[in-house]
Amino acid sequence: MENGWENKLVPKLILMFTLNDMTVPDAIEYFEQIKDLPVDFFGFKELGLEPEKMKILNDKIHKAGFQSFLEVVEYEEEAILGPAKMAIDMGFDYLMGTVYFPSIWKIIDKKIKYFPFCGKIYDRPSILDGTIEEIVADAKRIEAEGADGFDLLAYRYIIPEKVNELVLAVKNAVKVPVVSAGSINSFERLDETIKQGVWGFTIGGAFFEKKFVPNGSYRDNVIAVLKKLGKDV
Repeated sequence: MENGWENKLVPKLILMFTLNDMTVPDAIEYFEQIKDLPVDFFGFKELGLEPEKMKILNDKIHKAGFQSFLEVVEYEEEAILGPAKMAIDMGFDYLMGTVYFPSIWKIIDKKIKYFPFCGKIYDRPSILDGTIEEIVADAKRIEAEGADGFDLLAYRYIIPEKVNELVLAVKNAVKVPVVSAGSINSFERLDETIKQGVWGFTIGGAFFEKKFVPNGSYRDNVIAVLKKLGKDV
């Protein structure tokens, strides 16, 4: 592997058909372009695509042999429960995001894996606020209540110079998987993410904005990241 990391330590790519925290309207067409590539997971947001098309895309992801993530950017309890039920009804494998509320368990009922946010989250695209100690304490509290993993907005943290410290602290404080989500938009950040040792990471907008191969296609950009992860492409 060109990055020097053992395969078992390389984080999983959750490819998101999203831009600015919204699902792109032609997400189905983009999936068709890359469904033959060795991506680990596919996902998208709860907004930007009509429910009928969301179901079609999720079904296509499953038919191609992949598991799916629905990432929800909501902060109020009442606004979270609807998308959580939608994730169950549409057959997603993972629900990611949302501020954690205990009431979500009544809907999820362990039918789907749940990776909520930890820390203080606001705005869209989301921002992560709070001290590292506060974020770690929040993660430990939520893990104790049954979370299957975490949606950590590492590169959306308000203190950019402490991103590596934040990820290490959260990863070492919990036993469940940690996903670094949002704004991994350069090879430098990708290298950092690999070294941080997270379970997985998301990339969405950076593929559409061609951050990895500026003169290449959408597919070229996905392939560049897969090669960096040591995938046989």
